[in-house]
Amino acid sequence: MVLELKRTTYEEFRQMEFDGNDNFYYELINGEIVKKSAPSPQHQRLSKNLFRQLDKYIIETKKGEIFYAPIDVFLDQYCVPQPDLVFVSTPNAHHITKHGIECVPDLVVEVISPSSVIRDRIEKKNIYENFGVKEFWLIDPQNEEVEIYFLENKRYELLSAASRIEGELKSNIFADLKIDLKEIFE
Repeated sequence: MVLELKRTTYEEFRQMEFDGNDNFYYELINGEIVKKSAPSPQHQRLSKNLFRQLDKYIIETKKGEIFYAPIDVFLDQYCVPQPDLVFVSTPNAHHITKHGIECVPDLVVEVISPSSVIRDRIEKKNIYENFGVKEFWLIDPQNEEVEIYFLENKRYELLSAASRIEGELKSNIFADLKIDLKEIFE
């Protein structure tokens, strides 16, 4: 006999009450409520530095809008992740609502934390790939590296990888974007 765990829907998740003194935040991944610690200062600095560069570029080129966590990204009733950064292009802007992003975004960025290596590298990457997120950036603060994956034939292919000291990032979504990784990892 195989026991199947009941998956939580987003509606059920929204009805739950969490302790006001709780220092954690939560996201819904494949029907599982995932408890996450607040990001470290290093994580926040890195995310902020990348956000600044991307936001400046996106505003100048009028390509869409970028958001930082926490913001709900509604992929389906069981999957509502909160990526560190998420980009929605101008044609999809009408899917940005008062509740969050109610579409598959064009780009998500996850910054790996010591407690999220497997979840970010495997589980979330697979989720974003299966739902059709065009580009997935994975940032590894420990090794000061960035990997960019692009969706091709419904599968992620490594488009580019770079570290603080070598390599250059290439993005299909932002073809003319230049990112200074030294500024990201300062």
